[in-house]
Amino acid sequence: MSTADAARRDWQERIYQESGQVAPVDSVTLAAPGGVVAAPGAGHVTLTWDPVPGAIGYHVFRDGVSVKQPDVDVPAVPDCRYVDTGQGAASYTVAAIAAMHVTGPHSSPVTAAPLTASVRPSAAIAVNAGEVVRDLPRPWQYMIGSEHLSHMLCEDTSGGRPIGEELTTALRTMRAEFGVETVRAHAILCDDLGVYKEVDGRPVYDFSRIDEVYDTIMSFGLRPIVELGYMPRDLAGDPTKTVFAYNAIISPPKDFEAWADLVHALVEHLADRYGIQELIDNWAFEVWNEANLAVFWSGTPSEYFLLYDVTAAAVKNVHPRLRVGGPSSAANGWVEELLAHVAESGAALDFVSTHTYGNAPLDWRPALARHGREGTPIWWTEWGPTPTHFHGIGDGPFGATYLLHGMKSSAGRIEALSHWVASDHFEELGRPPRLFHGGFGLLTVGNLRKPRYHALTLAQRLGPAELATSTTGDAAAVETWAARHPDGRIGVLVWNGTLNQSQADGAPELARTVTLKVSGLSGRYAVTHHRIDEDHSNIRSVWQSMGDSDWPTDDQWPKLQAANTLDELHPPTTAEPSNGELVLTFDLPMPAVSFIELTP
Repeated sequence: MSTADAARRDWQERIYQESGQVAPVDSVTLAAPGGVVAAPGAGHVTLTWDPVPGAIGYHVFRDGVSVKQPDVDVPAVPDCRYVDTGQGAASYTVAAIAAMHVTGPHSSPVTAAPLTASVRPSAAIAVNAGEVVRDLPRPWQYMIGSEHLSHMLCEDTSGGRPIGEELTTALRTMRAEFGVETVRAHAILCDDLGVYKEVDGRPVYDFSRIDEVYDTIMSFGLRPIVELGYMPRDLAGDPTKTVFAYNAIISPPKDFEAWADLVHALVEHLADRYGIQELIDNWAFEVWNEANLAVFWSGTPSEYFLLYDVTAAAVKNVHPRLRVGGPSSAANGWVEELLAHVAESGAALDFVSTHTYGNAPLDWRPALARHGREGTPIWWTEWGPTPTHFHGIGDGPFGATYLLHGMKSSAGRIEALSHWVASDHFEELGRPPRLFHGGFGLLTVGNLRKPRYHALTLAQRLGPAELATSTTGDAAAVETWAARHPDGRIGVLVWNGTLNQSQADGAPELARTVTLKVSGLSGRYAVTHHRIDEDHSNIRSVWQSMGDSDWPTDDQWPKLQAANTLDELHPPTTAEPSNGELVLTFDLPMPAVSFIELTP
């Protein structure tokens, strides 16, 4: 396991640096969750409970042990529902959390065991086309992650494919197809862009290469979320402290005033080049990356908070309306600590940013309200199926259901859920060794579209008016998201996906027969049904059928591109509602996604 991955996997042990602990947050009293119900079904136990005021999430305990996956950095869930799959009989309790190290008392225990079904269980979904519940939130649209943007300037190849050209195309695609507004990436201050040098002890700035990468993304409508890091060599307190294959320096500055001067000079340069109003309206500045992990910050917590203060001041000294925030932390860390710190230091905090992998984001709104910062934007500036490089969990249909689960869970309670990353052109721990290597990207090397990409395409197709839905029967891990377009089109996303990574390749006991009833209709409709599963919209499966080579040949690339489609489960049909209702029945394996669209 790599150093970076070990750090992420062991974040709870490493969040307290050897050089000192973060000051504890104020104690918060939480009640034990009430109304806990354990409902058994075929292949699962579904737990539900009543919300606890002040909670940002909930830990589920099975037989006294916190339920978590081996590759999930935060096991707590944000919602009052958890579907436990792939287990036997167990006793369950639930505890609310107010912060990452503040857990309330356990609920009274409940006991249940999954059922065994002789026939495929059914789930009944009802959608009311006449009942709009809200404007559909699209948490994926504000931000996407990317490998360091200097990679766009790279003229090398991976698997015979041009790195810089394809990464640029991938980012352009995020803007064109999903309407993504901004991109966040590491290492804008690293030495490969030649930003900072000292000559005869005096700083020399050169922002020309930063201009080149920012001009490129601006040319197709993206704006940067400027992650201020890592440390230029000549400014580092200890330039031997590095991370990643490209040796990003993670040391605090040898001179915090010189660091602040660099930040001020950069922001002032950007304002001169692109216009101060452009920066105020569309850009933001994030202080460092995951300083709560020793692998990304070799200093102490207090040194990070000092870095935050001087950086925020440097940004605001250019213009007080420029946005700056953090802590840009791994696994929800240091959010409470930064809130407490800026309350004392007076530093600006225009947004709160943190990261999580393998689970839906927690709900930090109660903590913000507790600190008097209700309404502060919450940005999840990294999120995905796994924090581990070269882990294949996200390359198939499991990644598609995971993406939809997280997007729907967070919709309406956060401002950004930034998928990490757009493209498999990524070199943190070395460049891709083969086509499907467990890369973080929505797109492969060669810009083939993974099932996760197709899932986001289907979510993007939903209309602006979210519709009321309900689910009955033995639904297990089946979820629904429905919306209406102004022209009357109805889109219904239905997916079946567990968080249990051991079942990523499928679990027959979790397959369901779905009966979808859409009411509030009139007239005749064209009906289309798109599907993502092992056999549909799954370019990994197509590649596996071609053999076991690391990379496609020149003859295979066109075949893969031709097969890289968003597939229909069956040809389109037409249907006329009966008494304003249309009923469709279909089988839904696990993992799988269906998108049914009704067009008048």
